[in-house]
Amino acid sequence: MQAQLALEPLDKNYSVTVYFLDMTKDDIIALPNPHLREKSKRVGVITDEIRQIVEAMEAATIDWDTSRDHEVGVALAAVQIDKLYKIVIVRNNYDDKNDHTFMVFINPEITKLEGEVIEDFEGCLSVPSIYGKVPRHSKVRVKALDINGKEFRVSAEGFLARIFQHEIDHTNGIVFIDHIKENPEAFFRLDDEGKLQELDYEKEVKNNADLW
Repeated sequence: MQAQLALEPLDKNYSVTVYFLDMTKDDIIALPNPHLREKSKRVGVITDEIRQIVEAMEAATIDWDTSRDHEVGVALAAVQIDKLYKIVIVRNNYDDKNDHTFMVFINPEITKLEGEVIEDFEGCLSVPSIYGKVPRHSKVRVKALDINGKEFRVSAEGFLARIFQHEIDHTNGIVFIDHIKENPEAFFRLDDEGKLQELDYEKEVKNNADLW
């Protein structure tokens, strides 16, 4: 079911901060930036500012993506460009690096977790070079607003369900490594040939101030 969100017209004296839209991968924040563990705020009214943030998120993701030989930027949360709003973008076709289109989820919420819990690899644009085997539910139901303020709902399974859980975690100040902090066998690094190599938990992870 979809529902129209009633939007109040902006006051004529209302001022909007204009963001520089030509964002790049360098505008994506990474640990140990403390903002990544702060909760984002809900979007009340979808203003030009919010639309500009979405465009900036897309630009930064694509720029990151084009700089990587063995990885694809499949999604991003607004906090990752240091904007603490509950906004997530998900690539429409993450199997095709030439597809630069995204679906927008404003104020996304997981309404139901379903299926079995499965461990699989995750990476993050804000946790450079580190991958982890993270337990996630295999199915989710999500509700959100689109860029025009209309409520919609989606069901997802498999990798897409994992993406939603990862990105909505971001809006709540949770990074994927927080789920596996106590698991010494869950951390990996991507080598130059695109292969995952297990990290030495005691030396590289456990007391790494950049991560925790």
